Amino acid sequence: MTTSDGGPAGPRPADAIVLTGLRVRAHHGVYDFEREEGQDFVVDVTAWLDLSPAASGDDLGRTVHYGELAQEVHDAVAADPVDLIETVAERVAGVVLAHPPVHSVEVTVHKPDAPIAVPFGDVAVRILRGRS
Repeated sequence: MTTSDGGPAGPRPADAIVLTGLRVRAHHGVYDFEREEGQDFVVDVTAWLDLSPAASGDDLGRTVHYGELAQEVHDAVAADPVDLIETVAERVAGVVLAHPPVHSVEVTVHKPDAPIAVPFGDVAVRILRGRS
């Protein structure tokens, strides 16, 4: 369920774990050369959760280990090729939301070498997902 602004329904915690600029070589795209040659994708993830239980007890077990999360996101992006970066973003959101403390997630997938015929700085998709 989403709100009128497109964000996840329900309250969004103010606390977050943020991963930015995660680079992954993968073979996504609609063109054969994208699938064959591969290209770099850059992923940003913001996982909203309540960090106070972890902070108050200095307890890694009460949060999400960002090193492990980074590896999981990397592996999700590098997995089976798909046509759309929208599909990659959904895959990443599912990985992040599989962690019980996470209430909602924002995922941005950048495709800096997208085959676009005009000069551009970046192309990306951004999704917001929350627990249903």
